Order: sequence, then structure tokens, then C-alpha cells
Amino acid sequence: MDKHEALRQFFGYSSFRPGQEELIDAILAGRDVLGVMPTGGGKSLCYQIPALLLPGVTLVISPLISLMKDQVAALNREGVAAAYLNSSLSPTQQRLVCQRALQGAYRLLYVAPERLESPEFTAVARRLAVPLAAVDEAHCISQWGQDFRPSYLAIAAFLRELPRRPVTAAFTATATTQVQADILRLLELREPVRQVTGFDRPNLFFDVQAPKNKPQALLALLQERQGQSGIVYCATRDGVEKVCARLCKQGFPATRYHAGLPDQERQQNQEAFQFDRRPVMVATNAFGMGIDKSNVSFVIHYNMPKSLEAYYQEAGRAGRDGEPADCILLYSKQDVVTARFLIQNSGNSQLTPQQQAQVRRQDYARLQAMVDYCRSGSCLRGQLLDYFGQAHPQRCGSCGNCLRQAAQEDAPGGLAQAPEEDITVPAQMILSCLWRIHKKLGYDVGRMLLVQVLRGRQRQRVLELGLNELSTFGLMRRLSHNQVSELVEELVRQGYLRDHPLYSALALTPAASRVLFQGERVSRRTPLEPEKAVAPERLQGGRTRTAGPAGREGLFEALKATRTQLAQAEQIPRYLVFSNATLADMAAKAPHTPEELLAVNGVGRVKAQKYGRAFLEAIAAYEQGAAPQEVPQGREGRP
Repeated sequence: MDKHEALRQFFGYSSFRPGQEELIDAILAGRDVLGVMPTGGGKSLCYQIPALLLPGVTLVISPLISLMKDQVAALNREGVAAAYLNSSLSPTQQRLVCQRALQGAYRLLYVAPERLESPEFTAVARRLAVPLAAVDEAHCISQWGQDFRPSYLAIAAFLRELPRRPVTAAFTATATTQVQADILRLLELREPVRQVTGFDRPNLFFDVQAPKNKPQALLALLQERQGQSGIVYCATRDGVEKVCARLCKQGFPATRYHAGLPDQERQQNQEAFQFDRRPVMVATNAFGMGIDKSNVSFVIHYNMPKSLEAYYQEAGRAGRDGEPADCILLYSKQDVVTARFLIQNSGNSQLTPQQQAQVRRQDYARLQAMVDYCRSGSCLRGQLLDYFGQAHPQRCGSCGNCLRQAAQEDAPGGLAQAPEEDITVPAQMILSCLWRIHKKLGYDVGRMLLVQVLRGRQRQRVLELGLNELSTFGLMRRLSHNQVSELVEELVRQGYLRDHPLYSALALTPAASRVLFQGERVSRRTPLEPEKAVAPERLQGGRTRTAGPAGREGLFEALKATRTQLAQAEQIPRYLVFSNATLADMAAKAPHTPEELLAVNGVGRVKAQKYGRAFLEAIAAYEQGAAPQEVPQGREGRP
């Protein structure tokens, strides 16, 4: 068997995706590799195919129990012998897995990085023939990565202890240049083949909205996505509880996930989401890494994450099936305050005080990049790709900001003709006031105090600090609080002011001196409201997902009904039978024989033998005009 036969027989595909074949060839040639590929880009196949072709058992080092379970279940259904070893197994079960591994029963064995520090497991591993060690979510090894796991630092030492060092393959979806360098160094990769296929996910639509009423905005977004599966991320456990309760009260089939829930409830809720009994998951960032659910069609961030890495990874859980999916962030200024609080109160007991300080400084720098993304009016996809060092066009044409700009330009008297508003004088007032406050106090202050001074408010704090004595006190008293705040935010967005990395305070940047002392002009253009600038169906769930090939929509629905019945009978999620993309290809090709069925993308020999007859009968029945068996409303995917 060669790599192409393995791809076809076990996974049902006739060709590799970009970057996969180069990494597979390198591994089979005995070379270490680093693969940086977007979520849904096929990283797993890059080590699963070699595992089928190499002698012995491939070790897959993976960070989460849920990820191991998902991948092992999927492999077993494809006819690949795989197992996991983690704390969800009893001691007896763990011993049995080790015994069977030593007997050569598995091609892949999934373990957590913490397991590598166990002398008992090390003793077992030394007796195994391990040709390949695959490190999944490899960014966790870097202190500059958003999911730093100290246990990843022990991987290289573990591999050195084996009788023969295996080929080492590292994979991640979100790694800046600095994180990639850490992966290479800390995993001690030897002259690795490095494949960075890019970070762009063209099927994902990105948008940032700043609604005045977040609860109402979220309800509206979900109302427009009824029947779809998605994730709503909140920054805190309390936020999860409140949002989930509100959604359930409004009749949405939602469930919750955060670290404060009992293990059993978390598992039950995750399964309810996986099986689409509760297709809306409200969760903290404790949920999701490696979740292999392919039909997630939206990810809504109710609060801003602490970094662009975290945001891109969490948003990337949408659209793993290649279908159009929406990634919408609901931003507010309070999110920044919450994120700072979480950073200030986070820490890792396994790090030295110096290391903790270093990590915290980097956390604040990443937070600033996240805030800049939320406040920007430029292409959102471009900003994400800039962050990860990938070249891109000036506009993607398919994010919220690009569509709003296009709408402004196309509108009568639109952007191309609209004069900009000169705000040089109010900008000078704001910058001068902040400069004088700093000169008087010796430190920077926050937005609220700055606005109070500019508006001449006789607040207790203003009087205690003597800020009412400044010449800039009351310069903007004729403007409302919101008007002054909006001008301050504009100066932050344009780079004349910046948020202090450690405190909720504003500081002047070097660019401010050009406005104060060198006559630089400042202008702004008032953006259109998002709902006026972008067609509602584009921003509000109207993107077309797979509905079957033209003229074959009825067959596509019949195949989905068959899939539902099979999934219910086996008590498994629908996507573990076949994905929507596979069913769409099946509907287009309408196979009539087992051989023709194998030509459908995503249909391997094992699944063809197991499910082929049911789908071939469904196709024949549809073509003969037989009505497909109805599936009760609201029970699709229920075991």
C-alpha cells in the first residue's frame, strides 16, 4: 500500500490538499517536519497516513481528552486501529491499552503530554517500536503562544529517552513567526521540512459589531441562524451562565460548558452539542480546542478574547466542513477591562516569577493587537493575516469592513465623494489635556477622568487631584460625554493615543507631538451603521450553505435523512457517518454500484462496506420517485 492507496481506502479522497503530500513524503523519508496549516486544512492526515505505512505504533501527543476521543472514534470508523491513553480510563483500562499496544494492536496511540512524565508510561514506550511522534497543537510549547502548556516542554526529553529517536512531526494552526521558532527549538526538530500553507480560511466571514445592547444583538443573530449549529463564546463562567439561561428562556436549544461545571455535566453537554440535540453551545475558552465537529456554521464571540491567536483559533472552529460560516465578534469597551482583569489575575504556578512577568507582558501586547482589530475600519481578514505574517490583498471583499466600505463607495455621494471631517482642533484639545494631566500628576489616567476634565465636570476625583485648575479644564463642555468619548476613541484608532499595557490608562504616542507641535492635521470619516452599509442577508446568516448540487436538492435531502437514521441507530453524531460535503458529492454523482460509490469524495472502503447499501438504496428509491422517510422535526441526530 502506498500513500495514495491509503488516502483512498481509509479516508475516501483521491488527492491531497496543498502541503499534505510534501509533509507526508518528508516523514516517510525519515525527516522531521513542522506543518502550519489552517483549521480544517487536513493536519491530521499528515501523520495518520504515515502511521498506516510505517511499522510499529505512532505516538500522537495531544492536549485534550475530548480531542483524543473524537479523533480515535473517527479513525476506528475508518477502519484504522487507534486508541487513547488518558485519565478518562480506569487503571484497568489503561493497563489493557498498554498491553494491546505492546502486542501491536494499534497503528496510532494518543497520549497527553503529561503522560510522558510518567515513569510507567516511559517504560512501556521504550518497549514499543515508535517510528513517528506527532505533536498536535504544537503552539502549546511556546510561552508566547496563547495556550502555553508547561508539560509540552518535557516532550523532547521523553523522545531522547527512547531507544531510537522517532521522526518528530509538529502541527499547529495558529503560530506566529516567534512561536514557530520556539517549536523548532524546544522540540529539537532536526533540519525539519517546514510547510506553512497559510492562515487564510476563505470560507469564513469575519465581522466585528459594537451593538448598544449585546443581549438583543445576540438574540437577533441566533434568530437568523435557527437550525444551524454554532458556538457562543463568553469571557467568564458567569457570562456563560447568564447568556445560556437567557437563550434557553427564549426557546433556543442551547447548552453550556465551562471549567466550573462537574465533569459529568460537561461531558453530557458536549455530547448534546456533538449530537445536535443542543446545537448551540455557550462556553468559555475551556471548550473547543480540537473539537472535530464539522458542521459548526457560526462562532459568535459575546466578549472579545485576550489575543488574536485565541480569537482565530476559536473562530476557526466554524466551517471545518469547508462550508461558508460566520465569525462575528460583539465588541464593547468593557471587554477590554475584563480582559485586563483576567490577565492581571492569571498565573502559572509552574513558572518562575520572572517567567510569569514575561508572559504577562506578552499577554498585554497581544491584548493590544486584539483591541486594534476590534477598532479598525480596514479589512479584518487582512489584519489577521498581517498578524501571522502572511501577504494578502488590501481588501478581501468578504469581511464586514470590506463590505461596509464597498457599500459606502457604491452609495449616492458615497465614500469617494464624501468630504472628511477635520477634527484637528478637538484632537489638539484632547492631546493637550492628557499631556497636562500627566505633567501635573506624573502618571497617565483613564478615559473617564480625561473626559470629565475636558467637559469641566466638578467630580470629587477631579477636585482632589486639582485637575480643575488646568487650562484645558472644560475646553469641550459643549459636547456630550459620548461625543468626547468617540473623539478619544478615534485618536486611539489613528495611533495618537494608546492604551497603557498594564493599566486602564491612556498615553500619548510619538505621533501626538506632530499634532501638538508640528501642525499635522487630523480628520475622520463617520462610518455608516453596519446594518445600513451591508446587506442584511450577508451579515445576518444569509450565506448559503451546502444545499445539494443544482437540480439534486431533493436527493441531497434524502441522503441527509438516511444519514440521520444511521446515526440514530448507532448513537453517533451525523458527521461521523458522512459530512455534508460528501453527501453533496454523492448527490451530484448519484452512484448506483459499490464501485461508483467509492468515487465519491469522503467515502472510503470501510464506510462503503458499512453504509454503502443504505445510501445506494436511498438513491435508487429517490430516482424511482419514492418519498424519503421523514425525520421528525427537531430530532435529527438524536441517538
